[in-house]
Amino acid sequence: MSTLHLAILLPFVFVVIIPLLYKYTTAIHTGWIALIVPVALFVYFAGYFSIYDAIEPIKVSVPWIPSIDIHFTLYLDSLSLLFALLITGIGSLVVLYSIFYLSKDRERLHLFYAYLMLFMGAMLGSVLSDNLLVLYTFWELTSVSSFLLIAYWYQRQRSRYGAQKAMYITMTGGFSMLLGFIILYVASGTFSIREIIAMGDSVSTHYLFIPAMFFILLGAFTKSAQFPFHIWLPDAMEAPTPISAYLHSATMVKAGVYLVARMTPIFGALLEWSWTIIVVGIVTLFWGSFNALKQYDLKALLAYSTISQLGLIMSLLGVGSMGMNIRFENESLLFMGAFLAAIFHLINHSVFKGSLFMMVGILDHETGTRDIRKLGGIMHLMPISFTLTMVGAFSMAGLPPFSGFISKEMFFTSMLTLSENNSSWVNIIPVVAWIASIFTFIYCMIIIFKSFTGTYHANLLERVPHEAPVGMLASPATLSILAIALFLFPGLVVTSILEPTVKGMAPTVFAKHPDWHAHITAWHGLNLELFMTIGLIIIGILLFLSIEKWKTPIFSLMSKRYNLNQIYDKGMINLEKFGTAVTRSYMTGSTTHYLTYIFCFLIITVLGTLLVTNSFYLDTSNDSPIEWYEFVLGIATVAAAVFVLFSTSRLMSIMGIGVIGFTVSLFFVIFRAPDLALTQLVVETISTTLFLLCFYFLPKLKTSITSLKFKLTNAIIALGVGTTLTLIGLSAYGHRIFVPIAEYFHDSYKLAGAKNIVNSILVDFRAFDTMLEIVVLFSAGIGIYTLIKLRHAGRND
Repeated sequence: MSTLHLAILLPFVFVVIIPLLYKYTTAIHTGWIALIVPVALFVYFAGYFSIYDAIEPIKVSVPWIPSIDIHFTLYLDSLSLLFALLITGIGSLVVLYSIFYLSKDRERLHLFYAYLMLFMGAMLGSVLSDNLLVLYTFWELTSVSSFLLIAYWYQRQRSRYGAQKAMYITMTGGFSMLLGFIILYVASGTFSIREIIAMGDSVSTHYLFIPAMFFILLGAFTKSAQFPFHIWLPDAMEAPTPISAYLHSATMVKAGVYLVARMTPIFGALLEWSWTIIVVGIVTLFWGSFNALKQYDLKALLAYSTISQLGLIMSLLGVGSMGMNIRFENESLLFMGAFLAAIFHLINHSVFKGSLFMMVGILDHETGTRDIRKLGGIMHLMPISFTLTMVGAFSMAGLPPFSGFISKEMFFTSMLTLSENNSSWVNIIPVVAWIASIFTFIYCMIIIFKSFTGTYHANLLERVPHEAPVGMLASPATLSILAIALFLFPGLVVTSILEPTVKGMAPTVFAKHPDWHAHITAWHGLNLELFMTIGLIIIGILLFLSIEKWKTPIFSLMSKRYNLNQIYDKGMINLEKFGTAVTRSYMTGSTTHYLTYIFCFLIITVLGTLLVTNSFYLDTSNDSPIEWYEFVLGIATVAAAVFVLFSTSRLMSIMGIGVIGFTVSLFFVIFRAPDLALTQLVVETISTTLFLLCFYFLPKLKTSITSLKFKLTNAIIALGVGTTLTLIGLSAYGHRIFVPIAEYFHDSYKLAGAKNIVNSILVDFRAFDTMLEIVVLFSAGIGIYTLIKLRHAGRND
């Protein structure tokens, strides 16, 4: 096992260690113990990072279930390294922040950090896995662990609601993604992402290729909260603020973006892939930024801003993939700029969004509210918080001198490139993107100026505002410095991360252009993109200053009754009612009904498969002749079975069943199996005796049980089961596909010294199986004996 495997497993080890140490380390905050993990992992992954050189991809594998092509294979390249650094780097800052945010006296910190470690390990596994099924396993583990994190304050109804909503939507997408992976396996014959990429066009011609693409995209869209699946993200705000900062900036919602980037070398050349991502991304960008304007809760506002920013990144990935299509072969390098913008904005978004969430947490922590209607006028009381919030918000708005400005300009360039190289109707996309950017500018101004400037409402605040402790400010301050550093020195990540990642996403394009190099600068000259920025600032300022005049009239036009959240809620209610009705229809409490379901299912599936696949095979050429007395015994067995069917008394039915059992024992005698015959006689005698003793005290059969309809139904089911099992037996006997197991027992005397093959199988070849069966019977016997003793002692507990 490699160090890369150990790096993924480390957080899972601490999932166990943290609760164990919690009782013995009450003097210190548990976060200091948990902090060891992300810091150690960040140092480990940072060892692969170099400003001047790209990482040489590493692939390590450990066999897991090789018979079905599942290996614990990890692949570390620039894309997975970027995510690993974000997961562990932002994770370190979040854990440090949480130490000052969460009280060690009031919170269940051992559970909080155990869930956090579980989530961190799952995210690392997702971004480093090369095997599709292993990736899916970690992917769903992120859904489960995020459910635990969001529902951390489970006493609150909204926390439980938000956690369930997030899990339902993301896991539904996860199942869709799994289906896409399986279809992709059918088309390619492998679960390895690298091997599928190496197949090139040979796999893309398979007729299942496009269906697999849509199923996988559905998983990515639900995870990254793309429209219309974005509704889970605002409700996930019920989680503690450190978790919100982690989920939104570096981890869970970015998983869908990672999946699209990772799958781009496989599907990117398809226009269906490009347009689906572009349209969904642009709609998400617009809808998220528009809805952010009507929020009064700062965390809800940031949630919608995350939705819009994820839509922006998605749309860029779609535009970039268009350059991989043969139709745009001559303009392919122009479209590669969109990939560059997507990855750079992904980094910027992690930086400013992490900082902003932490700052909102500080505002809530120090004032007692996140409602912008209660905040205001606290700039002079919290000057450091105001400065850090301003840096994050200006970067998100795309203003200089912050890194968000560069990636926003690159976003405009990509949208204009898309428009210039397509039909005229595509011109609407840059317009929508520009309008959405105006909304982005406005809600960024709301975060800064509505929270810190204006009138001070001391009577509306739960606490007297004051600056947060240094430990709580350290993490957002670090991210704010990074937002400025990336603006001044974007080359810090160009050679090591951006360029190799873009080249890895479009290998076919760069095979023809090996000399291409990424180049990012803060100043792009006096071009259309800069004028678009100036325009959005002017219009954005005007709309922000007049927001109270137009905000309420516009949002009042939106229906409060018919929206996606209402559809989800009503859908869940109706689904629960439907499920309850269906369950009540078959869970009747009647054993007869349950057996009917089981037997009918057996008949339909097994007999149906035999008939549909034409698998029935009858070969009697090697059978021995049937003697007259065997006919007699067979007729007696059938007659006894028919007698049971039409019997009106339990006692008579038991006697009929007994006749069947004793007749079968005679067959064993005829077939020279005296041990089996003796066993059958003993078991049948005991069973019949016990049944007679028990059923003697029961009332007579109900009228419904003795009715002709009931008996005919049972007769049909019995005939169906009997026919099915007889056909299976005959077919199995007729087919000689494998070597008979009897060959194995030829040396039973030599191996076990056994003269009786039945005894030898029971006590030698199946020794452990038999021993465990005896243990089960022994345990059951002790239990029964104990119950009898307690009853005699007069105890009922």
